[in-house]
Amino acid sequence: MVKVGDKAPDVQLIDSDRKQTKISDYQGKLTVLAFFPGAFTGVCTKEMCMFRDGLSRLNDLGASIVGISVDLPFSQKAFKDKYSIPFPLLSDYSREAVDAYDVALHDFVGLRGYTAAKRSIFILDEDGIVRFKWVSDDPKVEPDYERVYSEVQKLKK
Repeated sequence: MVKVGDKAPDVQLIDSDRKQTKISDYQGKLTVLAFFPGAFTGVCTKEMCMFRDGLSRLNDLGASIVGISVDLPFSQKAFKDKYSIPFPLLSDYSREAVDAYDVALHDFVGLRGYTAAKRSIFILDEDGIVRFKWVSDDPKVEPDYERVYSEVQKLKK
């Protein structure tokens, strides 16, 4: 289980353009990892659009955001394009990240054997250390966006 103060697991994922990306590629900058259950679902769409609309606030704090779901990169590309998501969406189709971060949501929406990501937020400092963690067992619960911005603000140097 990843705890605050731990080095973030450095898993390798695929972005929506099917390029290999590692979590460590974001080192050197405050980074918000936003795990979400699935592209094109109501709450996930709202969440990613809320972060899209608040991106300038994060950028002003010297932070970036990365969305992570188990969706295939093709679905993420369509989702990103439809909703003009300007930040990276990473595909964890192999479930390595959800397992490494301990945010696997088993039997998502009653689909036996289907594992999605729990809606969760990890804020990493410039060295890739987890400085904030929020995980919801209820996929309908959104993060407290203001708290996310506040936690990033606390880390700004």
